[in-house]
Amino acid sequence: MSPSAVQIHDEVQQGSDLIAATMAKKAAAESNGTLRPLDASALKVTLTQNPQPVPEVDDPIYKTCSQCTDHMVTAVWNSTTGWGTPELKPYGAFTLMPTASVLHYGTECFEGLKAYRGYDGKLRLFRPDCNAKRMVISSTRVGLPAFDPAEVEKLIISLMEVDGARWLPKSRPGQFLYLRPALIGSHAGLGVGAPKEATLFIISVLFPQMDTVPGGISLLASEDGMVRAWPGGYGYAKVGGNYGGALAAQAEASKRGFTQVLWLLGDECKVTEAGASNFMVVWKTKEGKLQLITAPLGDKIILDGVTRRSVLQLARDRLSSQNGDLEPIEVVEEWFTMDQLLEAYQEGRVLETFAVGTAWFVGAISRIQAGKHELVFSEPAKYATQLKTWLRNIMYGEEDHEWGVVVNEKPALSRG
Repeated sequence: MSPSAVQIHDEVQQGSDLIAATMAKKAAAESNGTLRPLDASALKVTLTQNPQPVPEVDDPIYKTCSQCTDHMVTAVWNSTTGWGTPELKPYGAFTLMPTASVLHYGTECFEGLKAYRGYDGKLRLFRPDCNAKRMVISSTRVGLPAFDPAEVEKLIISLMEVDGARWLPKSRPGQFLYLRPALIGSHAGLGVGAPKEATLFIISVLFPQMDTVPGGISLLASEDGMVRAWPGGYGYAKVGGNYGGALAAQAEASKRGFTQVLWLLGDECKVTEAGASNFMVVWKTKEGKLQLITAPLGDKIILDGVTRRSVLQLARDRLSSQNGDLEPIEVVEEWFTMDQLLEAYQEGRVLETFAVGTAWFVGAISRIQAGKHELVFSEPAKYATQLKTWLRNIMYGEEDHEWGVVVNEKPALSRG
């Protein structure tokens, strides 16, 4: 692992002293030459001889989130030698023993990002460095190996260099692919401990548009005994345990007619996240100050979402002063409770609420049910709409911005 990964860990301040010590130990081992680092420049490429047909954009297969592109990237790590040679090869199954660590102890982490076909014909990734940096934090949180995040970013780009041209053709501007890098404990053994082998893989999946929900996004506030994350836990890490443990509550919310769960924490009912997305409110304080408020990262409960980070930065840069018909707004990252949100709503001080994330993108909330209280938002979400427009313009090349990373496509290779 490179020193940059340790620096990232310190900057984000997410991870206990024990995790930081583990990362430092692994970095020292690699610098001494005892473990091979992950090296994207050594990528071995084997192209498929049987490329799949690319479905039309209205094909029902998109809604299943199961159709992958022609290739994937894999790399295997073990505790004795470090990282093996990464491979770009035809998409397909790989072997996993029934005693693999991931199947018993949840030793896995993952990321989610998208590749976008711009209206200018270019293929872009949106801030892939942020996803790669977050992934190394998640990895070490569950006892998996560290790595230089820049190498994972290069491997993501390599996959899109090959598959981007076929699966996001220039004739389909405004479309995207969902990318899923994941790292799993593949060591075969039931002993409780950090896995001695891990497998990295990166796949590209056809995904439906989810940023427009008929009737708007509706949220059911979590009840007593339903907790997504807690202080000192792993809410800040993108690991499967944060999602599997929430599925029963999500199913109940869906059965009652809601899109997702609004997760509350503790006796104070602090407002944390909306489903698997970050939650934001535009309101006026009792003193009349206009704020964009969202839960903070410092307690390691909230995921440091890339969309969250980007929305807050754009708001700070572009909405600190009058912007068209939008009044200046202050960005605040601090805790607020369901009671405070309800009080502000009853006093007419809540302008809009919205959720942000890779899947939902920027989605306005239309209704929140919290016990016997119902909060309904019928006015247009002007701030969410403007922030969404700015982000979309960057993603699809209508605004030249450093967050949009252009991929150098290799269409000749993608044909197999």
